Amino acid sequence: MAERAVISVIQYLGPLLASEVELLRGVRKEMVNIKAELERIHSFLKDAESRAETGDEGVKIWVKQVRQVAYRIQDVIDEHILLVSPKQPGLFGSLHKVTRTVTKLKPRHEIASQIQDIKTTIREIKEGADRYGFSTSTSSEHSSTSTSSITKDNMWRDPRLASLFIGDDEVIGIESPKYELISRLVDQNQSQRAVISVVGMGGIGKTTLAKKVYDSQEVVAHFNCKAWITVSQSYKPEELLKTMIKELSGDDVLPLPNEGIDSLIAKLRGYLCEKRYVIVFDDVWETDFWGSIRHALPKNSEGSRVIITTRSEQVATFCKEISVDHVHELEALSEEKAWELFCKKAFQLDYEGHCPPELEDVSHAIVRKCQGLPLAIAAIGGLLSTKNKGMSEWQKFYGSMNSELERNPNLKSISKILLLSYNDLPHHLKSCFLYFGIMPEDYSIKAGRLIRLWIAEGFVEEQNGKTLEEVAEEYLTELIHRRLVLVSTTKFDGRVKQCQVHDVVREIILSMSKEFSLCQILEEENSSFNATTRRLSMHMHYCNMDKVMKSISKSPVCSVFLFQVGELPKKALLGTLAANFKLLKLLDLEDAHLDQLHEEVGNLFLLRYLSIRSTQVEIIPKSIGKLQNLETLDLKHSPVRELPFDISRLHKLRHLIAYSIIYECEYFVDGIAGVKIQGGIGGLEELQILCFVETNHGLIKELEKLRQLRKLGITKLQREHGRGLCAAIEKMKYLQRLSVWASSDDEILDLQYISSPPQYLQRLMLVGRLKKLPDWIPKLQNLVTLTLSGSGITNNDPVKALQVLPSLVRLWLWDAYYGEQLYFEVGGFQKLKQLRLIEFKGLNSVITEEGALPLLEELAIGPSPQLKEVPSSIHHLQKLKTLKFCCMPEEFIDRMEPKPNQGKDYWIVEHIPYVELWSYIGKQKSMTKIDNLEEYFNRKVENARVREDKNESQS
Repeated sequence: MAERAVISVIQYLGPLLASEVELLRGVRKEMVNIKAELERIHSFLKDAESRAETGDEGVKIWVKQVRQVAYRIQDVIDEHILLVSPKQPGLFGSLHKVTRTVTKLKPRHEIASQIQDIKTTIREIKEGADRYGFSTSTSSEHSSTSTSSITKDNMWRDPRLASLFIGDDEVIGIESPKYELISRLVDQNQSQRAVISVVGMGGIGKTTLAKKVYDSQEVVAHFNCKAWITVSQSYKPEELLKTMIKELSGDDVLPLPNEGIDSLIAKLRGYLCEKRYVIVFDDVWETDFWGSIRHALPKNSEGSRVIITTRSEQVATFCKEISVDHVHELEALSEEKAWELFCKKAFQLDYEGHCPPELEDVSHAIVRKCQGLPLAIAAIGGLLSTKNKGMSEWQKFYGSMNSELERNPNLKSISKILLLSYNDLPHHLKSCFLYFGIMPEDYSIKAGRLIRLWIAEGFVEEQNGKTLEEVAEEYLTELIHRRLVLVSTTKFDGRVKQCQVHDVVREIILSMSKEFSLCQILEEENSSFNATTRRLSMHMHYCNMDKVMKSISKSPVCSVFLFQVGELPKKALLGTLAANFKLLKLLDLEDAHLDQLHEEVGNLFLLRYLSIRSTQVEIIPKSIGKLQNLETLDLKHSPVRELPFDISRLHKLRHLIAYSIIYECEYFVDGIAGVKIQGGIGGLEELQILCFVETNHGLIKELEKLRQLRKLGITKLQREHGRGLCAAIEKMKYLQRLSVWASSDDEILDLQYISSPPQYLQRLMLVGRLKKLPDWIPKLQNLVTLTLSGSGITNNDPVKALQVLPSLVRLWLWDAYYGEQLYFEVGGFQKLKQLRLIEFKGLNSVITEEGALPLLEELAIGPSPQLKEVPSSIHHLQKLKTLKFCCMPEEFIDRMEPKPNQGKDYWIVEHIPYVELWSYIGKQKSMTKIDNLEEYFNRKVENARVREDKNESQS
């Protein structure tokens, strides 16, 4: 974290010193010197942090000093910006005029004094560096030498060693993967050498599984040559090769003391070329490992096998070179298996492995907190086995599990193993990972929100040819591949929608955040503000917020978050924050019980991120125009319907998200309410996201200037605006998502005037009448999802034109075509997985050629009253998992009756796992599932029986 802090300050100082000379008049020279000193300190920070992580307390203190001085420098810079540029139309520009008129000599004197103090501190830090003898290192050196490597001297302390010596009676939940892997290893039909990668997060049991497979009787009998090699983070290729030779050959082929890599590889290949060998490489961290070691393992035809355990999905993928290679994802234990393991560990001494009834509730709570992580379950269960089995003691333990993980020596192994993954992260990912500590337990955050927060925090480094958003998404992907972040939900195209961290991982993050003063969590039991924290996150349902507000004092807090906050204080929240947190850069008030955004928000001049998403705020004050540094303004799901003209002054704005969904069902968003903007947005040239805004003549013209847009949403478009919108879209070369809503159901979307559509467009939604399908849509080579609603096309079957789209995965057509027949040909829609044909009222025939729609997994049809029988060609759709019929008549459904009274069309759908019936509910076109096919007919039979019984009783 010290390295991240120093890099952040260097990056912050760079542009200021290079182009904004007047901004730092009088102190510029000192800042230049400070920047140079920080760069020198940075050159040996990697070595220092590496030594701090081994437990050297003196070095830890030195690293902490570096981190604190970096924070102080950034605060001083921010204070100076506030001093010389209050309420100006731009952060820079004409600041030299302002500087000459500033009369606040006392604040200037204080800043100058702070700078001198910082210089003194840096001098002392340099003396400490000389005393400790830190070595300089480059990023490449750092990546190949772990910051937390397990050396021979301390290997005996490696907590992972315990995984090698677990008895069979202690293992729970790996029976199925164990037998699967054994069968792959001893498969007589597969003579090629195969690589099997076992991938999963730290503590999930990869080493335990691999060892049980390796030691199994079947594997021992099958192979005539085997070796277990622990790789870890600090491996050296030569030493690894020598170890392999000794393990595999015994004394037959001893390596020479100074033998080179080429000779060692040749020696290994020669020894293994005609043998059926199995080698386990345990705990592989880098793709480079396999790149260097694979040449020593001949691809003979003896049925040899290689097993690799790793926390990195990238490593596992890299090692899969041919079709016989296999990646096994090791999942967390099921609730049943987790409970079985816990009981075996916690009650092994006095209850024969069974939980006494009085401890069941608290025990289940403890197990749930472990979220299926075997390491945590076994360690905590083992600790509890030594404790008194009284209810109060166990409840006390559960309430203090967070601190127990941190301080209890019996649970240190959990932290150590999980910290290995953290220590292996590059500096730019460490702060991104620790950021999950701001969120409550079990909280899943939307990926888009997380990415925007990272950018506002300055965590995301610029890369040529990529937006910050694209780089941040790569960061998130890497954290997921390293199994540090869990995917909660995905989008239709497989990208991450929401994510979170494991509860046990979160507790370790909180411990580190406390050490680094990264964030303070305010909860019911901990509601006193700490003035030294950098970030403040409130997780409170019922606590006295007025008491919390009173405890807040002036502080360099740069970020404030509200999670799960009940009633806000009587005193204006923003007034308190603006008065005390002058350096605030992020203010996330999503879901807060907030109905007013006060004018004081304009005093937060450094603010980069402001979210009032899902609040009751209706009016955005004109003072918003003072926030010259604002990058994200998130008003989604708030009743804001108009933005002041002052929004045009926010030239750094990247994300303007301002809309409410009037109605949303499982099938479709039935209405979007955008915001009105009077004008001036043409100057917001940094905008990446603009959605949704109401159309007017001035807006359409100004859209042409927004050439960096990736996502655009327009509402209330009229026919006369079509040509202008097309001209603007043609200039948006990077556009990825486009949504256009007509001003009414009868309004025509006149969008035929695009000859060169944005080549990167992935998602397109058009809601409104179309005279015909725009000619440019079939040209969209990267289009993944297409929604056409209310199109009412009468002349040509849109399916024929759209089937050429090579990347299309999802196609939603809602009241889009008035024809009688749809025809799906072989060769079209090669990637389509989801097809919805809703409100095709004239449709009486759907024909799918055999071999068409080869990947289709979900199909929805209806209401289509003219469709009298189930389309027989559905029988050809062998990949179909879900078939939905919406608001279809009873006679139509009866044709699908299962056995024994098999309906005429049941043979068409019997291969589909889920056949569901849906219906409209209420005035809105709300679709809801009413039954699956089996439930429907069971209920029908039951209703018929009840009627018969009733008739018999009456007669």
